[in-house]
Amino acid sequence: MTNESFLESCRRELGRLRRLADGALAQMSDDVFFRIPAPGSNSAAIIVKHLAGNMRSRWSDVFNSDGEAAGRDRDQEFKIAGEDTREALGQAWREGWEALFRALGSLDDADLGRVVHIRREPHTVRQAIQRQLVHHAYHVGQIVFVARLSTGDAWQTLSIPWGQSAAANARPGRYLSGG
Repeated sequence: MTNESFLESCRRELGRLRRLADGALAQMSDDVFFRIPAPGSNSAAIIVKHLAGNMRSRWSDVFNSDGEAAGRDRDQEFKIAGEDTREALGQAWREGWEALFRALGSLDDADLGRVVHIRREPHTVRQAIQRQLVHHAYHVGQIVFVARLSTGDAWQTLSIPWGQSAAANARPGRYLSGG
């Protein structure tokens, strides 16, 4: 058993979500990455663009600006423009994660009760982190689902493979260590 802090736990879980998303994105062809799977839904490219914008907006200047930072055009995150190549979106994705983890790395337990604003609504830092974690889980699940559906039998599992639960259960203690 570990006595992990709230911040350590959130950093671990957000890191796990990033690895899941990166693992799914790596299995997508460019065609699948940009394909809108159904009317009214988002492509993986759009989700990547949206999460990148969200992370930069919320975490680049967490204590000095509203989490919906000036200059962010959230509605444009749901449209793919000519400059939105896979490479450019990948760079924005990496920069978003860097902003998030840089901010989380600068926090300590004393910061959790401090107030930050997201769309002019006050949140404690703890609430803002939980909001981010839930938001990421929602969208990373979408990315993984699109990737899984598009790869068919070529899919490389990102968790315990089917039929191997008993073997995984025989090796307890890997989840909290990141394994």
